[in-house]
Amino acid sequence: MSELEEATAAYEAALTPAAAKYLLGRGLGVEEATTYRVGVVADPFPGHERFTGMLVIPYLDQDGRPLSLRFRCIEEHDHRKAASKHGKYMSLPHEPGRLFNIGAVHRADTELHITEGEFDAIVLNKVGLHAVAVPGAQSWAPHFRRVVAGFSKVWVWGDPDEAGSDFVNTITRDVRNASGVRLSKADGDVTDLYLAQGAEAIYQRFQRGSGE
Repeated sequence: MSELEEATAAYEAALTPAAAKYLLGRGLGVEEATTYRVGVVADPFPGHERFTGMLVIPYLDQDGRPLSLRFRCIEEHDHRKAASKHGKYMSLPHEPGRLFNIGAVHRADTELHITEGEFDAIVLNKVGLHAVAVPGAQSWAPHFRRVVAGFSKVWVWGDPDEAGSDFVNTITRDVRNASGVRLSKADGDVTDLYLAQGAEAIYQRFQRGSGE
């Protein structure tokens, strides 16, 4: 067993009530936490000390084995002004750019969805849409194009802000057969829309873009 697998297993076994509550607030329950092996850094492995107490979002391969880990602080404070001065999201150092939930590429048929963050991708998968995520609006990498190139349609979900618009425009310029699903300020992001209006609203948004 690799050290990364050991760490992932230890962290997913240490999911706390506070972390479970945070996930529920994003529409994600036990099934999603288990499927995506979400956990908490309770007893950090070497090199992970600065992530202590953070939520762990593993980047899994198609068989559920961890390729990398990303961390999310779920404390209610100004992350940049906290004692540790950390970002809201943090990654392991020197990690190559990856798409979250790469298994969706193998499970999808003709269409794939791309979101701006991991939790939005989990929500889309929860409602039956195969989705991968880019870890942030500025994180699209040219080599991702090869990963998604074989689909007849790629839907890109951007947040309703300038960064989200840039995210959609970057990918739709780079990927053939990609179209943006532009959410309104009232919609919020994918998770906001799901929490407020449910799965049907998600389907309505991208079907509107397809002309159905």
